[in-house]
This record gives sequence, C-alpha cells and structure tokens, in this order.
Amino acid sequence: MRPYAPELTASATILTVPGLMNSGPGHWQTIWETELPNCHRAELGSWDAPQRNSWIGNLNHAIDRIDGPVILAAHSLGCHAVTWWAAFECREWSEKIVGALLVAPPELESGAVDPRLRGFAPTPKALLPFPSILVASRNDPYISFSRARLLAQFWGSRFADAGEAGHINADSALGDWTFGRFLLSRLGQPFEDQGMDGQRIAGERERSAEATLLYGV
Repeated sequence: MRPYAPELTASATILTVPGLMNSGPGHWQTIWETELPNCHRAELGSWDAPQRNSWIGNLNHAIDRIDGPVILAAHSLGCHAVTWWAAFECREWSEKIVGALLVAPPELESGAVDPRLRGFAPTPKALLPFPSILVASRNDPYISFSRARLLAQFWGSRFADAGEAGHINADSALGDWTFGRFLLSRLGQPFEDQGMDGQRIAGERERSAEATLLYGV
C-alpha cells in the first residue's frame, strides 16, 4: 500500500463511482461534481442492468483517462465495482490511486435487497491495495451495520459511522453531505480551497469523534 503523500492528494482528481440506477440531481455525488474542483463521474453504463465485468472495464477506462493521482468516491454498488476493479485491474494503476471513500456498499449475497446486485457476488474479500474509508449507516435497508463493519475488515478499510442516514443517497436529504466531505479530507483532500469555513469543519470533527476514537478514522 502506498504511504500517505500530501503532494499527491492535493492534486488528485476525485472520481465518483455511482451505484445501481446512477446518482440523480439530489445525490451528494452529483453535488460534489458541481461544487468541488477536479471532481468527475465514472460513466459505467447500463445503470439499471449492471454487468460486473462491463463496469470493471468502464471504471478502468475512466481511471486511464485521468492524468495524475485519483481519489475514488464510490456509493452503493459502485463500491463493489471498485473492489472488483482492485482485484482484477489495479496492479497496473496501483500507484495512481491515492485512496477510496466507499459509501454504503450493499449486501450482495443471500440478503441482497435487489436481485440485480447478485451479479456482483461473491463479495471480494481481499485487502485493497490503497487507503480507504468505508462509511455505513445504522439503518441502511441494503445492508446491516454489522455486515458493513465486516466488509471494512475484509478490505482493510477504516470504518466511519454515519448514524441513521438510510442508504446515504438522495432520499437521505444530505445535501452536499458535509460529513462525507470531511471524511474525504481524511484521505488527504484539503478543504481550504473548497469553501469550508472553520465552524463547519469543527462541527464535523465533533460529529466524527466516535468514529475517530473507535475505528481510527
């Protein structure tokens, strides 16, 4: 795993990786793409009928097209696209990925809420070759909180408790999801040039205290 390198993270492109059905206008990923510099979406295609190998290939192409270091900001099934991509393709690009924010990965196996998710099963269980933070909600209908913590252990991810935030999507009414942006900064993406004032940053530090103390985020 690459050691922490501030000079790389400061210039990194944030590549959002949506999940099933893509991310609409009220989703934090879409808002980040509008508000944050150097933030773009990976167009995985077939959003309503995803195919694992196709998504892996399209993610690989999206990363290939970016010059310089990359931070992945994945949501839901997009998290599994990232972990499968890491298993199959990351060897070539391992030095390019600064880190990954993995938000609300769903259950893929017997407990999968949507049968379309099962095409990505089984869940990869290998350690990711780059730093990562997995963010889970305590009332996510797509995965139990304990199972999400287990995924973090599989992948070697730091674990962050988002509280009761549903599937951490547009229905959660998170706006620009300040807590997620704070966690993004823990992957090295600075806030100073993103309009984050000191009071908001202090609030997010207080909110994340439990995760910091218990899980090392």
